[in-house]
Amino acid sequence: MNFELTEDQKMIRDMVREFGQKEIVPVALEYDEKQEFPHQIVAKLGELGLMGIIFPEEYGGAGYGYFEYVVAVEEIAKADPSLGLTVAAHTSLCCNHIYLFGSKEQKEKYLPDLASGKKIGAWGLTEPEAGSDAAGTKTVAMKDGDSWILNGSKNFITHASVGHVSVVTARTSPEKGRKGISAFIIEKDTKGFSAGKKENKLGMRACDTGSLIMEDCRIPLQNIVGEEGRGYNQAMNILDGGRVSIAALALGIAQGAYEAALRYSTERKQFDVTISEFQAIQWMLADMATEIEAARLLTFQAAYLLNQKKKVVKESSMAKLFASEVAMKTVNNAVQIFGGYGFTKDYPVERFYRDAKLTTIGEGTSEIQRLVIAKTILSQ
Repeated sequence: MNFELTEDQKMIRDMVREFGQKEIVPVALEYDEKQEFPHQIVAKLGELGLMGIIFPEEYGGAGYGYFEYVVAVEEIAKADPSLGLTVAAHTSLCCNHIYLFGSKEQKEKYLPDLASGKKIGAWGLTEPEAGSDAAGTKTVAMKDGDSWILNGSKNFITHASVGHVSVVTARTSPEKGRKGISAFIIEKDTKGFSAGKKENKLGMRACDTGSLIMEDCRIPLQNIVGEEGRGYNQAMNILDGGRVSIAALALGIAQGAYEAALRYSTERKQFDVTISEFQAIQWMLADMATEIEAARLLTFQAAYLLNQKKKVVKESSMAKLFASEVAMKTVNNAVQIFGGYGFTKDYPVERFYRDAKLTTIGEGTSEIQRLVIAKTILSQ
């Protein structure tokens, strides 16, 4: 298993890094302050092939694998975690659900515009009473002639108000429990489908998050994704890949905070020496660098297995758990190294500090990851 980047992968990394420094970093704080979705930057990411990097060219994608995807998400997140989350949620959740489980007609209809970034995707699983317990879905879908009629709501949905295409889960046979949940594609302007409250968040403020509301929302029968009653299983499969993208997101946050702290420690002087000469700072930096590298190896391992089309339940949970908690520890130390300046918006570590927390919550909390890991190792 060789995790050294190929020349192509290095080229993608360098391209995304350069784009991030030139196009994203200068405006990231402004978008964060305004809580504004960066439509123009997302469109440019689409032009670079980064909104559909893991999908075949026949569907408008770039035709790369999960290694390239992980590398790209990390570099975007280093520039702005909000944009890293946008790429991750759009690609791993909405688009990947259609790609893995949709019909040929659905793929041909939706993926080209999504993969090119012309349209934004949303994915609706979480509900007010169904968070970690995804099987607790209350949204219902009933057949009515040549249509499905959906009623219910989803919350904490990335791209709720800016998304053009949403994949949502709903109960089609309530008496069957999780085996009675199906997945559906809903287009933005569908009657009875709307975005509700936009969340005022601690972090990831430039990434749109809100609720989706379905009130007698009528969609064609053919908008069901895959077989009826398979939506829950599909969602769990999607989350396996999604956790790898959140691991990459956390990795980018940690790497960005570490690099900022390292650079600052060699510039900031106290007692006539740079603070990098103090053992306390050196040990912080050493721990940060070591833990980030360990998180990267776990993430690369999960990406490797995804490329091999192998099951990654345990590996994706391990990568997501470890990388997200490393991100939290790293940003905390980064702010500490910056001291009072780290508590201001003049430096990026303040934003990294706020943004990192979501990685321990979204797509399965750290506690859920531990449950998943425990279940897999105890069943071996």
